[in-house]
Order: sequence, then C-alpha cells, then structure tokens
Amino acid sequence: MNQLKKLKQKLNSLANPAQAAILQRFFKTGTGEYGSGDTFLGIYVPKQREVAKKYLELTFGDIQKLLSSKIHEYRFVGLIILTESFKRTTESNQEKIYNFYLKNYRNINNWDLVDITCPNIVGNFLLSHPREILYDFARSNNLWKKRIAIISTLSFIRQNQFTDTLKLSQILLKDKHDLIHKAVGWMLREVGKRNVAVLLAFLNKYYSLMPRTMLRYAIEKLPEAKRRHYLKK
Repeated sequence: MNQLKKLKQKLNSLANPAQAAILQRFFKTGTGEYGSGDTFLGIYVPKQREVAKKYLELTFGDIQKLLSSKIHEYRFVGLIILTESFKRTTESNQEKIYNFYLKNYRNINNWDLVDITCPNIVGNFLLSHPREILYDFARSNNLWKKRIAIISTLSFIRQNQFTDTLKLSQILLKDKHDLIHKAVGWMLREVGKRNVAVLLAFLNKYYSLMPRTMLRYAIEKLPEAKRRHYLKK
C-alpha cells in the first residue's frame, strides 16, 4: 500500500461524525457561504498534525491529490506536510514549496488553512525575497488571495518589519468581507504588541475608514481608555 493511501485510511479511521457536523456549521460550508462545498471528517487539529508528521516524504503529486480533495482534513494535512517540509529543507526546495503553495491558492480556501500555513511558507520565504506578489494578491478579487497576502506578513511582524503590513492594510481598508476585516485587524494588533506607537500612528490616520470589526480587532490589546477613545470617535 502506498503512503498516500495509508494516510487517507488513517484520517478516515479518525473520523468523528458528530464533530464533523459542528465543523460544517462553524466553517460556513452552506450554499453561498465562504466555505461552500467543504466537507469534514471531524478530526481535531493536534491529531491531524500528529498524522502529518508521519508522512513528510509524500511527493508533490501526492500532496496535490490531498489539496484537490473536498475533504478539509485532507487539505489541512497536506498543507501541514508542506510547512513541516519547508522548515527542514534547502533554500532551493523551499522555493519549490513556496511556488507549489501559491499555485494551489484555490485549494487553500478556508481561514484556518490560510492562517496556520501561509506565514510559515509564504511569509518566511519572502523574508529574503521581493514581496510584490503580496500586493498583487491583496488587489485581487479572490478572498483567499487577499487573506494570504495580509496574514503572510505575520512573519515580517515577528522580525519587527511593519511596513508591508501597514501598506497592505491600507489596500484592504475598504474590503467588504468580514474575514478580511478580522485578518487586517489581527495583523495590526500584532504590530501594536511589538510597537504600539506604530499602531497608534496608523489608527490616527485611518480609524475613520476602518470597518468596525477591523477596528475592534486592532485595538483589542490597547488600554481600555484608548479603546473607548477610538470607538467613540
């Protein structure tokens, strides 16, 4: 039995229908919702990570089959394999993983898939490479491209590099989707945790243009008086 078949059988054996039903609702899989068409086995994340680490030798072809599946956990485990492989390999192979990841953006199509993986692949790769791709993604009409663009900057923030986060946040200020509001607010909050002056300068310039959810996420760690100040204004 090949490794891909073993992996699928292992995940299928861990299926929890009751948990799957909860996840179907939580990740908005109904018709017309952002996760429409996604199906779940109902496996908790730590167990998925545990399984993924046993199959790091899967080929790109095998991982492509996982990412092309409608089953959320197959895609999640495929992406975890990519992130773990990225950490352990050479720079030239990291570039191959980065390119493979971006080509599959349509399959990285729920917020957990984006958030857990893109900083560790896209963000980490772009720490030492040109970052124009993030601006192209941010200006696209695709929800997941836009979320990948802003969430990838978490890697930069961890290195106290804030410029790209701020510029991408400006591009996404008027976006209509709640998942982008939350993503931008979260990244701004992360900036503020490392340099509150940078966050306050951004807020003072743009708070009036920020959707309420984005603003609430961005100011979450500020002192209560500061939070009230921005919310009242």
